Amino acid sequence: MNLRPYQIDCVDAVHSALKEVDKTLVVVPTGGGKTVIFSKLAAANSGKTLILAHREELIDQAIKKLHAATGIKAEKEKAEARASKNAKVVVGSIQTLCGQSRLHDWSSDHFSLVIVDEAHHAVSSSYQSILKHFDGTAKVLGVTATPDRADKKNLGSYFQSVAYEISLFDLINANYLSRIQVKSIPLAIDLNSVRSTMGDLNETDLGEALEPYLGEIARAIAEHAAFRRVLAFLPLRATSRKFVAACEDAGLSAMHVDGESEDRTEILERFSRREFDVLSNAMLLTEGYDDPGIDCVVVLRPTRSRPLHCQMVGRGTRISPHKQNLLLLDFLWAHERHKLCRPAHLIASTEEEADAITELAQERSDAKAYGDELDLGALAGDAVAKREEALRKRLAEAAKKKAKFISAEEFAMRHDSFETAEFEPTMEWEMRPPTEKQLKYIKRAGIDPASVRGSVHASKLLSLHFRDQGVKLATPSAVAKIRQMPWIAEQAGITDMNQITAQQAGRFFATLKNSR
Repeated sequence: MNLRPYQIDCVDAVHSALKEVDKTLVVVPTGGGKTVIFSKLAAANSGKTLILAHREELIDQAIKKLHAATGIKAEKEKAEARASKNAKVVVGSIQTLCGQSRLHDWSSDHFSLVIVDEAHHAVSSSYQSILKHFDGTAKVLGVTATPDRADKKNLGSYFQSVAYEISLFDLINANYLSRIQVKSIPLAIDLNSVRSTMGDLNETDLGEALEPYLGEIARAIAEHAAFRRVLAFLPLRATSRKFVAACEDAGLSAMHVDGESEDRTEILERFSRREFDVLSNAMLLTEGYDDPGIDCVVVLRPTRSRPLHCQMVGRGTRISPHKQNLLLLDFLWAHERHKLCRPAHLIASTEEEADAITELAQERSDAKAYGDELDLGALAGDAVAKREEALRKRLAEAAKKKAKFISAEEFAMRHDSFETAEFEPTMEWEMRPPTEKQLKYIKRAGIDPASVRGSVHASKLLSLHFRDQGVKLATPSAVAKIRQMPWIAEQAGITDMNQITAQQAGRFFATLKNSR
């Protein structure tokens, strides 16, 4: 199985990161081939590898894709299935390994690499009990779909770096994932009576709130998603079955599937053969379900959880022959107390950004009339342009005031780097203060040191400064090598590992050669 170019870059980045830290994270959107990436890393590991997953579909998928990608036959550690101690790769169930007797069947130094699938769960107590057992002897790789800034801060309490990250729209623009179209449907579903349970909306209350609208929702799907393969997510099995009946009343062919469906495999295969229009489920198919032909997703299980929302929509982001795009039917949820995920949360890194994209979508829907499709990528680009324009205006006002230094934001915008202007540290290592050497160059560049948000932000700003000064920076591979040998770097006169020039790298490799 050949890797895509970005997957090769990801594998290389992980190898480099794990030479410097013990725990690193990879962020690749749903549909980007996370399982294939970590399969290649498991195969390349000289020792034994443990892959942790929390659902049977993910466990079986990892075993299947590992074999397809590398030829390695992984062994399962789950319930009555026990992996042998000489297996190169073990795929283990979190629920099984949480049991102390099963966990302590494995010595703490048995695995040299632990891979955490769906790593947004990694900070939970169940995962931590397992990870701590192997702490100190095994490197840890977490793999997750795109988290927002708050999620990254949470994961930053455990993972030491982000080895590689690629966005949903990077993959869409490179034609590796499907374009996403959004249709707003003017059906205000009242959620004001829905309570909260454990940080998200209560599923029983959601089912009751949704039932009066099922007929209208089914008719909207028949009107706006005719001839598409529709995957619908609902809060309860009973509500899902009632929704199927409503779809049939609206002239659609539909089926329900859940974990107790005896003909579950047959239903999924029939849906893939386009034998019916709508497949309805109560949160069964959020993870580990791959059917690239799905070209319409209807989220009727509103949530505050961005990872859950991304998982649901991600079932339809894969590309497939004759598939033009993925259509999201976005129903309006009438509520006063709940902050819910909307299509904008698929691409936004902050609530403010999501609100701006949603507001823009609402404006355009109002102008064009509901039912018109809006390209989510174009909306995101236009929302960024509006934020950039607002920032430039604010900086223009600030520039009227005489000051010795300019802010980091203004410096970045003068160098046409909106990304650097908006940079906010999320991981713990990004929050370290700038080094003395960085601060010296920051001041020389005329940047207010108080506006610099940590050493990584300083590095980004100085990259812009040195670029304009004609200073060539060392390549990422050279930097990785230098960081592995700090004693040689010191001999070569390198004191700031965050800002290594090509000239310094040359001195390093000359010193290394002479020391041998």
